[in-house]
Amino acid sequence: MANGVHGCLRRATDDDITIMRMWRNIPAVREKMYTWHEISEEEHQRWWARTRSADNHRYFIYEHRRVPLGVVSFNNIDQENRNASWAFYASPDAERGTGSRMEFLALDYAFFDLNLHKLFCEVLDFNAAVIKLHKKFGFVEEGIFRQQYLRDGKYYNIHRLGMLANEWASKRNDMLASIPVSRGE
Repeated sequence: MANGVHGCLRRATDDDITIMRMWRNIPAVREKMYTWHEISEEEHQRWWARTRSADNHRYFIYEHRRVPLGVVSFNNIDQENRNASWAFYASPDAERGTGSRMEFLALDYAFFDLNLHKLFCEVLDFNAAVIKLHKKFGFVEEGIFRQQYLRDGKYYNIHRLGMLANEWASKRNDMLASIPVSRGE
């Protein structure tokens, strides 16, 4: 993808898996994931071997000024029904506003490149900042899976959010105007 003012998404390669694992294992990132234990190198290598060859998963590195700052993934891509789930996480070095830039690029990719009809995600209820960010971008809360996820003896709700292509088309220009400009710009 072209490197624009808000950065770019480029396909993740074998050269990226070390930094992906490093970011993924940061406690502040790990705690917001379903798989929240520290991921070993062997586990990560096995995951990447399965993922990189799967047609229904795509992983990207978010870069700004050619500096890697995050990961964006599209999973369970269903070409027949034109939908997929997605997720993202940022480097601990990423400045404020990186999540918004990543989300904007991810939505453009989902609806313009993948030609999806619907993009959806699941967010653990204690990740209120991401739920709020998704709703700001126009995601609609489709439901709450009550007490769906068990961690350390406690059940947590999962928020299911979705967006349709026509919803993104109507919201895109407003969101583009609201994306924070990087401090380096």
